[in-house]
Formats: sequence, C-alpha cells, structure tokens
Amino acid sequence: MPKTKKTTETFIKIIPLGGLGEVGRNMTLFEYKKKVLIVDMGLRLPEEDMPGIDYIIPNIDYLKGRHEDILGAVFTHGHYDHIGAVPYLIEKLRYPRLFASPLTKGIIIRRQQDFPHLKKLQIEEVRDGDTIRLGPFTIEFFKQNHNISDNLGLLIHSPVGNIVHTSDFKFDPDPVYDSPTDFNRLGSIARKGVLLLMSDSTGAEEEGHSLSERVIMENLDKIFAESKGKIVAATFGSLIHRIQQLIALSEKYGRKVAIDGYTMRTNVEICKKLGYIKSKKGTIINPKRLKNLPNNKITLVCTGAQGEEQAILMRIANKEYPYLEIEPGDTVIFSSSVVPGNERTVQRLKDELYRQKAKVYHYKMMDIHASGHAHREELRQMIEIMKPKFFMPIHGQFSMLVNHAEIAKNVGIPEENIVVAENGNIIRLTQKKIYIEKEKAPSNYVMVDGLGVGDVSEVVLRDRQALAKDGIFVIIAVVNSQTGKVIGSPDIISRGFVYLRKSKNLLAQTRKKTVSIIHKATGKSKAINWAYVKDRIKNQLGDFLFEKTKKRPMILPVVIEV
Repeated sequence: MPKTKKTTETFIKIIPLGGLGEVGRNMTLFEYKKKVLIVDMGLRLPEEDMPGIDYIIPNIDYLKGRHEDILGAVFTHGHYDHIGAVPYLIEKLRYPRLFASPLTKGIIIRRQQDFPHLKKLQIEEVRDGDTIRLGPFTIEFFKQNHNISDNLGLLIHSPVGNIVHTSDFKFDPDPVYDSPTDFNRLGSIARKGVLLLMSDSTGAEEEGHSLSERVIMENLDKIFAESKGKIVAATFGSLIHRIQQLIALSEKYGRKVAIDGYTMRTNVEICKKLGYIKSKKGTIINPKRLKNLPNNKITLVCTGAQGEEQAILMRIANKEYPYLEIEPGDTVIFSSSVVPGNERTVQRLKDELYRQKAKVYHYKMMDIHASGHAHREELRQMIEIMKPKFFMPIHGQFSMLVNHAEIAKNVGIPEENIVVAENGNIIRLTQKKIYIEKEKAPSNYVMVDGLGVGDVSEVVLRDRQALAKDGIFVIIAVVNSQTGKVIGSPDIISRGFVYLRKSKNLLAQTRKKTVSIIHKATGKSKAINWAYVKDRIKNQLGDFLFEKTKKRPMILPVVIEV
C-alpha cells in the first residue's frame, strides 16, 4: 500500500510579553516557523510596593539566543507604554530593523540620546498607507485617531490569514488638528477578510462613546475667555493635540506660552520640527520671561497633573517654582484624568491650589479631558466593521479584556472563537481555530532600578553596599501636623556611620539642619506633602553629612505627626 503523507495545518504563534492584564508594557511577538515579528516595546511604571524601581519592562527570555530569527520590530505610536523599553532591550535583541512613523521615530531617537553607551538607532520611516515585507509577514499601516499624532494600526498579512492590530484608538468624528477616522479605509481593510482582530481594551469598561477633542476645545475656550489672571494648564507630556489646543487658544486671547517639564519640552521640540505643533513667531517663550509679563498675558503649559513630586505643578503649589507663583484670580487647568493610585496626591495638590485662591478646573467639573481610547460603543463598532472570524482583546487590565470579550460575543462572534489571553500565553492561530497552548513564555516583571536591568536583587545589593560602606543614619522628628513645626529636638540613631559620643558637635548641627529643612519645606503650605518633606530631608541631609564627613550613609527620615 502506498504511504500517505502526514499533513500539518499551517499556524502562527502570537506571544504577548506585556500589555495583557495590565496597562502598559505592551509588546507582542508574531512567530511563523521560528521567524519573529515584534510589535511595540513598552514600559510601565512601578507599583507602590516596588521601592527603588524606576520602570518595569517586558521579559525577552523567549528570544534569548534567537536574534537571527527576529525579522524586525514595528511601533504603533510614540507613547512610552509602547516604546519606552527600547533602550533597555535593543542591545539584547542585537539591533533588529525598526519601523516607526515620523513622530514616533523622533521620540525614540531623542530618548536614545539619554543612553550614550548605546549605538545610534537606524529607524525606517513608515506612514499611513505604506506596506513593508518582513519574511512571511507583510504589514500595511493605517492611521488611527488617538491622543498623539502619527498613530498607526497594523494589517498583518500572515501565512494563515489577515490579522488586524488596532493600536490604541478612538473614533473621533471631529478632532482638532487631526483628520477624522477614515471609515472607508477601515471598510477596505475588512473587505480583504480579517481572520483575527486584536483590539485595544483600555476603554472597555466605559459606556457610550469617547469625547471628541472638539468638545474639549470648546470648553477650554470658555475657560480662557473668562480667565483674567495667569493660566497654568497641566497635562501629560505626550498629549500633543492638547498642547496645540492650549497654544492656539493662548494666541486667540493674546497670551504668551511657556512650556515646562522635561518630557513635555522634549516632545514639543520634536513636534515643532516635524510640523505637528504650530505657533506664531514669539508665542512660545522661555519660562524665565514669565516674571516680566502681566498676568493676563501668561499661559504656562506644564507637567504634573498626576501630582508627581518633582513635576512643575507640584513645585508651583509648594512655591518652589522660580518663574511663577499662584495669586488670587489665577486659573489652573488639570487637563487629564487621574491615573489610578494617584487620587490622594492629586487631591492634596488641588486643595493646596484652592488655598492659594486659584480657580481650579478638572475633568470631573467639565469636559476638559478626553480619553485617547475607544469606549464600548466604538469597540463594538470596530468589531462590526472588521467582521473577524476570531477575536483577541489586547491592552488592558484583565477585567477590561473580559468586558471587551463580552462585547464581541454580543456582536455575534462565537465564544470558542474568542481568546482572552494573559502575558506569556502562546496563542496558536490557524485558518480554522484559535487556542492557547499549554506551554508558556517567560513574562514575569523585569525591573529597571537605575543600576541594573532584570535582576531585582540589585536593589538589595545597592542597599547592602551602602550599609557596608557608610552605614545607616536614622533621623526621627516629631512634627505638629497642623503647623509643620518640629516639636522638641530630633532623635538620631546611627549604625556604622559615626560614634555618637565622639560626634556631639556634628549631631547638634544635624539636628539643627533637620529642623531647618522641615520648616522650610512646610512653612509655606497648609496641605503638607509628607512624602515630599521626607525626600527633602533625605537629599539635603545626605549632602550635608557628605560635606562634613566625606561619607554618605543610608538616611532614613522618620516624621511622626502629632
């Protein structure tokens, strides 16, 4: 009898290394016969119980020793949760081919300059409508509305069928400084046949339709029309369209604009060169010039809407910003939603600004911030347009993924054709089915702690080295929580630093210095940020002790409020 040939069904693997079950750290692999396409390399910020950690990045152990299998990496847009891990991963990946839109490319290359030990990146530009071929994958790029320019969705032609990766998106029928969603383009993609739709889930728990930027513009216009004093507008450093709106409104009402905050200044500089931010000559000024202008001619656009300790708005609230102070009648705009976990800090910041008699506007009072992510109505519409055979929610906490899957089921996609995956899952996709394999890829957190990448023990090692070299210095101050004044004299515990009985003069100076630091940090504010106070003690006392002893112990400030 003749032997029959054993046939195997063609399949590709999809491996999310981040972005599922979390917001941020987005990175996904598409693999066919060992050849790998990478989409995005993002980071996320640390959780509250991760002291000493700067960022969390994807684990790429799955690709260890396989750099020759990597076809290239494509980036959807320029937010750090999609590009922020590049400096930490690119060397380990042996510098594969990189593809990004002009603005995304500009942000990646500018950030790479902060890592001078790395090679200069070569990034190939792609735009809406462009097509590239990487091994068995052909990728078409299509424009998607978001809250940053040059955001691109992906149509990936694979050996098993067409995969649509939406990127972060929203449907905005009337955006400002951008073109509306091109539904004809989306329809033409759908007509090619969509085997799998991978769709952004960040807004899957929000009912209705996301706000249009046009509504935001109209409400901001009302604020500008009514404001008689200085205007301070805080938003995300990457929210380019909002920054452009604030510049245009300032020009309309005869105001000069200062931009401050490292990330924001950097992004604005890149966008001006690329033409994504436009302003009249002389509109944008150096913040140093603010002191020389009348209040009704000033707009400061800055970072700090999340209450970050070192950001510009917090420095303004603490009266530590050298170029501007809040006075009665000034306007402060929080043009951003509150990131979960920052609620208390933002509330304290708002309270302090109210105490300084500012008029404060935030998104719960009126629509002055719009999410860049589609809400449930838009997510449903995307599925109805694409008519995919299979569906996989991406980008979001697990509850968001589950809610997005429910939308797909309600639209009519069979439950067995929907995969709710988590980081590290290996999803096998064929023309006939989709499922999660038993095998998993490493996807645990990789910590960046400023000293090392990928080994959290380096945080412990750093502490042990500091203790072994210079010891530990604990300063304990009892403080009146209402006035911020120190009660009595601070207590000192020193181990491995100086012998207390022989260092009475130094300790007396240290106690005096500590009282001065606390009074200076709390004297101008009724709503005291104790985390900020402790940080000031730690930094300034560290400098003082080093100046006196040439040793820098680990300083642990303890502030007891009574």
